[in-house]
Amino acid sequence: MDARDVIKIGMSAERTLVVPPERTVGHFVPDMPMVYATPMMILEMEMASADATNPFLEPGWVTVGTEVDIRHLAATPVGATVRTTARVIAVERRVIRFEVEAFDDKRRIGEGRHARGLVNVEAFTKRLGAG
Repeated sequence: MDARDVIKIGMSAERTLVVPPERTVGHFVPDMPMVYATPMMILEMEMASADATNPFLEPGWVTVGTEVDIRHLAATPVGATVRTTARVIAVERRVIRFEVEAFDDKRRIGEGRHARGLVNVEAFTKRLGAG
């Protein structure tokens, strides 16, 4: 499968999340503030990116995260609503590149770039020796 055949620049998706305590820095690291953790923000950015393209992939194909270049700009407390967006900005044969952003109720809290590789699940599993 060639991503260029089905994925187009401008495809996008959005996710929303009310920040729960288990997605905070303080949940993972004792004595740290109970604010939205950077890895959790990146997870939402990756998931929004996948949401933007997965419906267009042929059966048996998925995308996996391969690159992140993210800035976490502001702290967000438990209970705040976070909106995460992803937009396709480039498509190569096996790589899809995204611009990603995250916003809370007041401001942009994160921004950056993300890339996902196009993978055939059966071939991938065989290479890992798991299938």
